Amino acid sequence: MSVSGLTGSPSRCCLRIPVCSSGSVRRVSAFTSPGKPKDQIKIAYLERWYWAGSAQGCKKQRTYSIKCAMDASYGDMSDGSTAIFPRINVRDPYKRLGISREASEEEIQAARNFLVQKYAGHKPSIDAIESAHDKIIMQKFYERRNPKIDIKKKVREVRQSRVMQAVMSRFQTPSTKIIIKTSVAFLVIGVLTVLFPTEEGPTLQVAISLIATMYFIHERLKSKIRAFLYGAGAFIFSWLLGTFLMVAVIPPIPIIKGLRSFEVTTSLITYVLLWVSSTYLK
Repeated sequence: MSVSGLTGSPSRCCLRIPVCSSGSVRRVSAFTSPGKPKDQIKIAYLERWYWAGSAQGCKKQRTYSIKCAMDASYGDMSDGSTAIFPRINVRDPYKRLGISREASEEEIQAARNFLVQKYAGHKPSIDAIESAHDKIIMQKFYERRNPKIDIKKKVREVRQSRVMQAVMSRFQTPSTKIIIKTSVAFLVIGVLTVLFPTEEGPTLQVAISLIATMYFIHERLKSKIRAFLYGAGAFIFSWLLGTFLMVAVIPPIPIIKGLRSFEVTTSLITYVLLWVSSTYLK
């Protein structure tokens, strides 16, 4: 049997070496003796002789061939240097393929093709690579069929929007003394609203909250016009938003009872928004 220039038999492996002077062929054994183990690996080389000219004479060139092992029983060859996938036992399919969880389908497919081509000679490695690839593809398919809302991503997008940036630029954090003062004032107004509701509604408490808002804004900004405009605008916006929330979003609160429970709850929401305006608006 001849394999790539080798002449093999169950007992020995020989190389045919041509000689330039006589054109004859001599054989060199690839194994030292037939008594050695059959899986012994030798580096075989070919000695090629060629005629380079009358002046230079006959030169010898050696070309090293690949390592091979001849099976003494059947005479076939086997490769003992097959690469094994190093992450074959990694449970996470993304880590097994060496990609991130945000990788696109093209990147996933490219990683799979690269690893399959690199470790094509080792079946367990191929099975591990294909299994990880299939798990990732099925997970991507499930996520497309059942999308979930990424709250952190949505909040980040809202905060980075131009509208939110413009709104946030109108607020600043004051000193701790101002925060405590405004918090105590609006807390007292809220407690009075809950404990002493009237048949006409918390009209007096709401008026007091408007005056308190203008006072605190003037104390911080030192401008009567801005205090009046900011206070009136904050009051109108807070009352409309509180009414909308009570009608469309927030259900009735069982703790607050009475004929004017709707007005009382709306007033409490308004107090919170007025506290934010009087404390952080600039």
